[in-house]
Amino acid sequence: MQYPGVKAAGQAEQNQGVYVSLESLIRSQYRIRDVGFLPRQPVHSILNGRYASRLRGRGLNFEELRAYLPGDDPRTIDWKVTARTGKPYVRVYSEERDRPMILLVDQRSSMFFGSSLNMKSVTAAQTAAIAAWRSISLGDRVGAIIFNDHQVREYRPLRSRQRVTQILAGIVKMNRELGPEQPLTPVAGRFNEALDRAYRLAGHDALVCLISDGFGADEKSRSTITRINAHNDVITAFIFDPLEAELPDKGDLRFSDGQLQLGISTHDQSSREAFRQQFETRRQKMQNLSLAQSMPFLSLSTAQPTADQIRELLGRHSQLSGRRK
Repeated sequence: MQYPGVKAAGQAEQNQGVYVSLESLIRSQYRIRDVGFLPRQPVHSILNGRYASRLRGRGLNFEELRAYLPGDDPRTIDWKVTARTGKPYVRVYSEERDRPMILLVDQRSSMFFGSSLNMKSVTAAQTAAIAAWRSISLGDRVGAIIFNDHQVREYRPLRSRQRVTQILAGIVKMNRELGPEQPLTPVAGRFNEALDRAYRLAGHDALVCLISDGFGADEKSRSTITRINAHNDVITAFIFDPLEAELPDKGDLRFSDGQLQLGISTHDQSSREAFRQQFETRRQKMQNLSLAQSMPFLSLSTAQPTADQIRELLGRHSQLSGRRK
């Protein structure tokens, strides 16, 4: 099926790393089957330690009361029934199978930047695809809020591969609209509009995955993310390019959007430090919010394969198996 605004695979593959193709996002479902966006994480995972999150996971449905059997967890004993009957009884629960994931995917002009492997916009699209395919494989519904400088598109959560493909096609369409003619400064207000839409769409008990470079985040952003996190779980995937974090000493550099040019003398240490500090302030703002709200914060670089980074940060699904505590 050909989606409107989505170019054929051959055209997209010619610009690999600059633009993403629908075919490549569909193929990503086969590359990371062993990664789990789940509450329990291995010891070495970034979701433990000072980055720990109290992820709720799926809820529990009460199934029945039954007589206690050897090996049952004593914590499941219903003491009121046990006292009334004189025999130990336990409460049996089953895990809910449905937990919607809401993807919040940034495709603004600030994301159209990259110095080596990918543009930030491409890494964001790949991250969204990996999360979507993993969630649908677990039987969850998947929805999305995709935004650029001009519009915010909403996809209500559905439990179908067709819905995932629709979401990925929407990401590809916005991704292909990016280009050097875009303004150097993205529309920061669109970030807050997308967060507001995500708050209404998520409701409660959803897993919201914010995939962005955090440009334009302000106090309103912090307030909305806090409201979302109050009844849901939020994971922040912070997308960055190494050149943002550390400008090399390469003499006089020229950055251009196709019309305007920006000149930076990288010989000047103070200029390099100011450039680095601007990025660090933006990154720190997003990370501090995540730590304050006990939300996982994943830094994803455009210079490394996206799937490899997610596998390293979240750990392998096989390591997460076992009886729930």
